[in-house]
Amino acid sequence: MKIKKFAVLLAAFSMAVSITACGPKKAAEQVQTPADTGTSTEQKTTTTAEVKPEDGAKLVIWESKDERSFTDEIAKQFTAKYNVPVKIEEVAPTDQVTKLTQDGPSGLAADVVIFPHDNLGRAASANLILPNDLFAEETTKNNTENSVKGVTYDGTLYGYPRAAETYALYYNKSLVKEAPKSFDDVLAFGKTFTDKAKKKYALMWETGNMYFNYPFIATTGGYIYGKDGTDKNDIGINNAGAVEGLKVYQSLKEILPVKSGDITPDIKRSLFNAGDVAMDINGPWELAAYKTALGDKLGVAPIPSIGGKPAISFSGIKAWYVNAYTKYPNAAKLFAEFASSKDAQLLLNEKVGSVPTNNEALESDQIKNDPFVSAFAEQTKNSQPMPSIPEMGNVWSPVNAALPEIWDNGKDPKATLDKAAQQIKDLNNGAKK
Repeated sequence: MKIKKFAVLLAAFSMAVSITACGPKKAAEQVQTPADTGTSTEQKTTTTAEVKPEDGAKLVIWESKDERSFTDEIAKQFTAKYNVPVKIEEVAPTDQVTKLTQDGPSGLAADVVIFPHDNLGRAASANLILPNDLFAEETTKNNTENSVKGVTYDGTLYGYPRAAETYALYYNKSLVKEAPKSFDDVLAFGKTFTDKAKKKYALMWETGNMYFNYPFIATTGGYIYGKDGTDKNDIGINNAGAVEGLKVYQSLKEILPVKSGDITPDIKRSLFNAGDVAMDINGPWELAAYKTALGDKLGVAPIPSIGGKPAISFSGIKAWYVNAYTKYPNAAKLFAEFASSKDAQLLLNEKVGSVPTNNEALESDQIKNDPFVSAFAEQTKNSQPMPSIPEMGNVWSPVNAALPEIWDNGKDPKATLDKAAQQIKDLNNGAKK
């Protein structure tokens, strides 16, 4: 998951009502209303055998270019089973909520969409998506607790989880004989390996990006928002636990004497592939390229512990959602359920190397016998879904400005985080930037 996908575009939120609130009468008459599913909010679950697609149903699905191979195949299987034609359009997942805001009410959007869960708050608040009501019990039972939390907003389940994304520790086995268990071990190794003059570094990661540095905030007790990421008034990035973890973060500058602005994905990738970086904290999107470059020398392990505790990483949940304006809600919900099942998630893993959220898929030999994917799966057990409330968009800039101050300039973590927390609070309360 590229990090830019987490920057929430709050400006698009206001467009959810603009189409119906203004403009000539003729245009307003063309606006669709959200689908009437014929189900009450009290209906908890049903089975696929009880749900039938509407007569004449046909579906449009939005999918990323990178994962199109999976959706092409799963769409063929769905059509063969339900006799519902499926058309796939390529739209980047990070762009889909913005596009749905514009195209949903006008009837131009896909029936089923997919986006990372930190965009869920925007979509649900604008009534752009339907709750996962028919298959709520099945979804909750079959998937990991974290993935279900990730696709739930304000107490309502909306998504159909299909993959979890977090990051782990890549390492070069020819340089690091055994993956370090703690950051104390990393520091000890780094003192023997790092040579700034030769541009050789024991460990490299994006030190200025909150996404990759969340372990140093959360592992020792910090957090973004309270109540599982739902309370915007409870900001925990500057509590005692976060400060403790950021001191560990700051200590690693000794073995990575590089300014945060000089650590880019391309630079890091090049150095790791060349053997000049021994370890890299990164996501599964780098796996294919790293396997090609290092072959048998590549290893993947969970992130080293911090303060004697397993490192807590951020996780992003990719899930299907049903457009609230679809003409075919039954068919759309059937597709979302079908394309997020155990078999579908294993197919997705086979095609693109994703980490399943389905409990049975995670226990399958296909996942457990893959040393790379299983390492990411292990890390997801100690991960936290990013908050999905709209105010998550107010967090990135303040924290991403604070981290370089701590890393590059040696500023006091407590004072720096206090400033960032106040900036987040001001943004949440509507203060101008």
